[in-house]
Amino acid sequence: MKPLRWLGASLLGLVGSLLGLVGLVLCVTIVLAPLGIPILLLSRRLFRAAGALVVPRQVRHPLQAISESGSSAVDDLGSTVRKRGRRAKRRAAKATKRTTKRATKQAKKRL
Repeated sequence: MKPLRWLGASLLGLVGSLLGLVGLVLCVTIVLAPLGIPILLLSRRLFRAAGALVVPRQVRHPLQAISESGSSAVDDLGSTVRKRGRRAKRRAAKATKRTTKRATKQAKKRL
């Protein structure tokens, strides 16, 4: 997947550089400057997209990556706590059952 992203980034960079060159030529001629400026802006956008393809997501959006990893850790912790709570409930139920059995046996012996 990484080589495919690098290939796409290089193609976007190439198209961006060609558009930038055309935009510069158009901006040099004063009459065609209104056409050259939007082409230069489009070229800049293409370069930005190419850079975004190369850089990993965690570097582009560090706060989102941290919050997502934190929220997944909280979810994992919550599920672990729920599982342990269920286990503790079962153990307590078993222990209560055992103690009631013992108490009834002892009560029957006394009678």
